[in-house]
Amino acid sequence: MTGEYFLSINDVSTRMDVPAHTLRYWEKQFPTTIKPTTGAGGRRYYRPETVTALEVVKELLYNRGMTIAGVKKLMKDGTFPENTDKITLVPRATTTTRPKQLMPTELPASKLGLFSRQSDIDSAIELLERARATLG
Repeated sequence: MTGEYFLSINDVSTRMDVPAHTLRYWEKQFPTTIKPTTGAGGRRYYRPETVTALEVVKELLYNRGMTIAGVKKLMKDGTFPENTDKITLVPRATTTTRPKQLMPTELPASKLGLFSRQSDIDSAIELLERARATLG
């Protein structure tokens, strides 16, 4: 961002490899952090600090797996990073396969009702522990 004071939305879109409509959406979602200057005809122009904030938002959403709500919470809490170098969040684990869920018809009849006896509770705990071991 050296030597450039204002960048158009098209310039920012190209540099960040993010569609312009996404930048406009983020502007609506994060109005206190992403405030482009508007010029003649309502065109958006971004200052370097706004572009940096957009880069942080992109990193958090695209690479760190955060949600819009999660980024908003960081902003509200005052822990929104100033730049991408200060992001220390652990990336969200992704799985390629979903574990098989037992359908109610596959459970023993004793597991379908309320657990009123200690033995039912113990059986439920055992069932959960076996499921945890199976899922790894």
